[in-house]
Amino acid sequence: MANASRDGRAAVKQAGHSAAITGAGSGLGRDIALGLAEKGYEVFGTVTKDADLQAADGRISLSLCDIAKEQDVKAWAASVYAALGDGRGLDLLISNAGILTPGPLEVLSLEAIRHEFDVNVFGALSVVNAFLPALRKARGRIVQISTWTASLPLPFNGPSGASKAAMEVFATVYRAELKRFGIDVVIAAAGNMQTGGPAKTAAALSLVADRMTADQRGLYGESFGAFSAALNGMQNSGLASTAAAQRVIELAEQVPPPSIAPVGADADEILRFVREKSDTELDTLRLQLAGIGEGSASVRIPATSSQS
Repeated sequence: MANASRDGRAAVKQAGHSAAITGAGSGLGRDIALGLAEKGYEVFGTVTKDADLQAADGRISLSLCDIAKEQDVKAWAASVYAALGDGRGLDLLISNAGILTPGPLEVLSLEAIRHEFDVNVFGALSVVNAFLPALRKARGRIVQISTWTASLPLPFNGPSGASKAAMEVFATVYRAELKRFGIDVVIAAAGNMQTGGPAKTAAALSLVADRMTADQRGLYGESFGAFSAALNGMQNSGLASTAAAQRVIELAEQVPPPSIAPVGADADEILRFVREKSDTELDTLRLQLAGIGEGSASVRIPATSSQS
């Protein structure tokens, strides 16, 4: 664990509200952190790479922290508590960090699936619990970054959709359990975003394809290739990262807070489909979005869609 700003010194505290965000080294998380700092928040964030720490913006206090490691989370939380001091709580926690493990469920190892849950679920739970005393003190807010695939899971994307769906359930339970303490919990269901995510996704997809055995390629190679092309295409169109970050910040400050809200028009449309359409229609849509469907769905396929 280490805190640093661009010139190597600790970031200067700013008066006003405070916020902690996981996955603040790049992409959406970094843009949210910068947007909050611009609004006068004192921002604390996590990164997993030394390079991100060295490139830190002086307005954000960044720490090396693997949220899948409970001791890392406890050390980060302790450093934030120390910076806030005894008299202050935490106004905002944004649970953003996550990983993607694409591939056919028959091909993916249980170890790989467990690791996704270690980060996306158990790591996120560890972070929330570590900051609850500070959030109670400030009667603060938690924003859980999710994705529309938690509501409309896609083939070859099971671990991501399942882990995000699990966190949506936990966020809903937190909302009920923490209501009497004045803590709000908001689920931000992300759509397609032009962040660093697409490049990481393309690399992950390519790695899975390269590691398939000959038998696995015979079973899944063609359909997984179609899915990869569809997902790469979807991820390269959509909201600019800064626009998505601004939407998340709006949800973080909205009064009264929504229970769940979309980030992007495509996410809004998918969530509406899930509410209104039949299981048969949704099964057709999920196959078409994955690039492996036949025929046409009775619902309109959105021009953009995403994977967070």
